[in-house]
Amino acid sequence: MKLYIETLGCAMNTRDSEHMISELQKKEGYELTSDAKDADLILINTCSVREKPERKLFSEIGQFAKIKKAGAKIGVCGCTASHMGEQIIKRAPSVDFVLGARNVSKITEVLHKPKAVEVSIDYDDSTYVFDVAKNAGIKALLNISIGCDKKCAYCIVPHTRGKEISIPLDLLLKEANKLVASGVKEIMLLGQNVNNYGARFSVPHEKIDFAGLLRELEKIEGLYRIRFTSPHPLHMDDAFLEEFARNKKVCKSIHIPLQSGSTQILRAMRRGYTKEWYLNRIKKLRSLVPDVGISTDIIVGFPTESDADFQDTMDVLEAVRFDTMYSFVYSPRPHTESASWGQEKEVDKEVASKRLAILQNRHKEILKEDAKKELGKTYTILVENNKQSPVEVFSEGRSDNGRLIKIQGEFLDIGSFVEVEVVATDGGSLIGKSKAVEA
Repeated sequence: MKLYIETLGCAMNTRDSEHMISELQKKEGYELTSDAKDADLILINTCSVREKPERKLFSEIGQFAKIKKAGAKIGVCGCTASHMGEQIIKRAPSVDFVLGARNVSKITEVLHKPKAVEVSIDYDDSTYVFDVAKNAGIKALLNISIGCDKKCAYCIVPHTRGKEISIPLDLLLKEANKLVASGVKEIMLLGQNVNNYGARFSVPHEKIDFAGLLRELEKIEGLYRIRFTSPHPLHMDDAFLEEFARNKKVCKSIHIPLQSGSTQILRAMRRGYTKEWYLNRIKKLRSLVPDVGISTDIIVGFPTESDADFQDTMDVLEAVRFDTMYSFVYSPRPHTESASWGQEKEVDKEVASKRLAILQNRHKEILKEDAKKELGKTYTILVENNKQSPVEVFSEGRSDNGRLIKIQGEFLDIGSFVEVEVVATDGGSLIGKSKAVEA
């Protein structure tokens, strides 16, 4: 039997898809296909954070219903499944089952229950042991917690993934060791507030925090790199930053969501920190790791955002000079606090779009300016991609601090560590030349 899966949204959804794939491979004998027309089972793993998620979902369902072969099943999973539940089947009878983001371990159960709907956000699968998917590759994702306790005014995640629960340390270490044994060299730790690890377990557990988890993972032989996303600025105490700097296996790149540079807007967002706290944490981090790579998320045009509030965001952009920035115009999501505030607090869409353009254009300029400073520097990259064809030969990979470097004219083995000198730039992109190759 063949499985086709479409994954929308964040890395957490990608990991949930991997878990469902491994369960279906191990227990039901499914094999992946890239052609939905050949599939016996089509899964749509949805995201509620993206704009107009419901419209996108029902459009996708309609397309798959038209092309699926006779007898093939369609399952809707993920965050939109969590908050819509049985409404999905009522609106789209071609759907055979609905599985919420907090119920991933039940995939093989709902598969055999006609019109099953499993979307409880109170369900706890934090101690469920998933099998390692076939062909894990050189990089892998590892959930260290599920759910979220924060109450950000714009975010639907607590309504779709439930309360925050940390996964027991022994299970994490076992899975990490399995991944390394399968050939994985770099692990990305996942959690809605990853650096709040250890705040709550659903089973008796020794006291441990995120820094302690990083120290335990550091001991795994054959694991070369550890990354994580997304830490919350509120939990970036000195102990966490010092462990980030000290731990040799922790890559020196970090995603620190800003959302807004205005303390007033951060307060309205229920983020729990101020502009001053955010900049203080960046200053502390760079005092420990001067060449750290920093990425972020920014929402422009959040309700009541003034020109002065937006200027605060621009001030933070200038101060931090993010290496990567994911930025969007605010749009309301169902079941969120800010969605109920009314039109009187909304920022004019044209104004918000202009602000976003200003932010993004300045960031592009910063990337170009900073890329020139990289010329002549040497980094060790883990080769993640390569291509060899009559028209193009290249390899590319990331440095420890997150710099993506393309090596033109060289076809290097995926999974190898390579010393690369930055010899040119292309806008904000880096071009390198290999100096030495390690096995």
